Amino acid sequence: KVLMATVKGDVHDIGKNIVGAVMSCNGYEIVDLGVMVPAAKILEEARKEEADIIGLSGLITPSLDEMVHVAKEMEREGFSCPLLIGGATTSRVHTALKIAPVYSGPVVHVKDASLAVGVSQKLLSPSEKIRYAQAVQEEYEQVRKDRSAPQIVEVEPYQACLSRREAWTPWNPPAPSWLGARVFDEVPLQEVIDLIDWTPFFTSWEMHGRYPAILSDPVVGVEASRLHMDALQMIERLRAEPKHACRAVVGFYRAVSDGDDIVIFSPDDQTEQARLPMLRQQGKRGTGRASRSLADLIAPIEAGVQDWIGLFCVTGGAGLDDILAEWELKESDLYHSIQAKAVCDRFAEAMAEWAHLQARRSWWGYAAAEDLTVEQLIKEEFQGIRPAPGYPACPDHRLKKTIFDLLKPSETIGVNLTESCAMHPTASVSGMYFGHPSSEYFSVGRIGKDQAAAYSARRHEEISETERWMQLYLAYNP
Repeated sequence: KVLMATVKGDVHDIGKNIVGAVMSCNGYEIVDLGVMVPAAKILEEARKEEADIIGLSGLITPSLDEMVHVAKEMEREGFSCPLLIGGATTSRVHTALKIAPVYSGPVVHVKDASLAVGVSQKLLSPSEKIRYAQAVQEEYEQVRKDRSAPQIVEVEPYQACLSRREAWTPWNPPAPSWLGARVFDEVPLQEVIDLIDWTPFFTSWEMHGRYPAILSDPVVGVEASRLHMDALQMIERLRAEPKHACRAVVGFYRAVSDGDDIVIFSPDDQTEQARLPMLRQQGKRGTGRASRSLADLIAPIEAGVQDWIGLFCVTGGAGLDDILAEWELKESDLYHSIQAKAVCDRFAEAMAEWAHLQARRSWWGYAAAEDLTVEQLIKEEFQGIRPAPGYPACPDHRLKKTIFDLLKPSETIGVNLTESCAMHPTASVSGMYFGHPSSEYFSVGRIGKDQAAAYSARRHEEISETERWMQLYLAYNP
């Protein structure tokens, strides 16, 4: 019997549900506690159910700390059953460094659903469990030795990187059609469907290959085609549900950059309304290569010119929880539940694409003459970018708080933030629009302690708080 849960503060569960489905098909009894489950609940249910294994899932960075907390509580309460760790943000290294040392029972990172059954079989096998657990323990001990140095990755001094910032070049965009936030409830759904990128849909089901080539793949083509057909049928089923909706709220604001901060002005009186602190690349760049920050894409305050930034939040899953609850009463069908969530994730990404397209061509209009195919849009052959907090160019999820303060999506389109800055409904995307011609995606990478200290000062917080949220991006052991 395996008890699984998405940890407190996190709402993502497609991967966990797929693991549960795979394990069920292999004879395991699954107790799924759902999402946002506190440690006390996990341990209480594990005792009640007499679980043989506990599996923790999470997608966002704060979930890593919550998993450590659960492991500590398991140790404190005398658990000894194996603990499996999985989810997009989790890793073998984090599991070895932070989770395994605080729990004396077996702890194993499982990187994808296809491995869960094999790992569980070894952990429960009378003949293999001791040998396997010992091998994993030795592997993790070696990881800890390899990562014991204070400096994990060599980085350049933050001040040197500031002096190598990418120079802002003047451009002449039109003023946006409005300033402040505007809500879009009546989104033409067919336009959104036409913009769906299907490749990540198959990845979420752990089928790897690009769409549409995957449909004729000699190994997975038949099942991929069947899965795609089911998804198209699910789209039609959701279109017929009056409770389901795709919604957006988009705002434009005058902005300047002040060092590595982006300053946003009130649309009413043009006073400073908010700041978005950005991080800068500190890795070794080589001769002549700039150390990038998203702040470099906005006119510096000393330039004395007008520039703008766009903010957005979209959802493709409004009403889905209620719909799934109704379906479960009629047909307890995990497959169709996962399908609905996966399709709504595609709606959300397509909604983000749709809103960005409208922003470029008309709402802001800096690329009014753009005429690209869907394939070109998916390849991002357009001017401008729409980076999202928590992703490589701006890895701090807490930027969502500022975006939510300005756009108020919880009041306007029903998207809320958890304490860990996960969005609910999960099929939601939020971020920023940069229109400058030199805009392109990049990864901040690892940051040094000097930048972490400067960043925490700009955020008016202790450096330990910055380190907690940025733990995956630190070039040093705090």
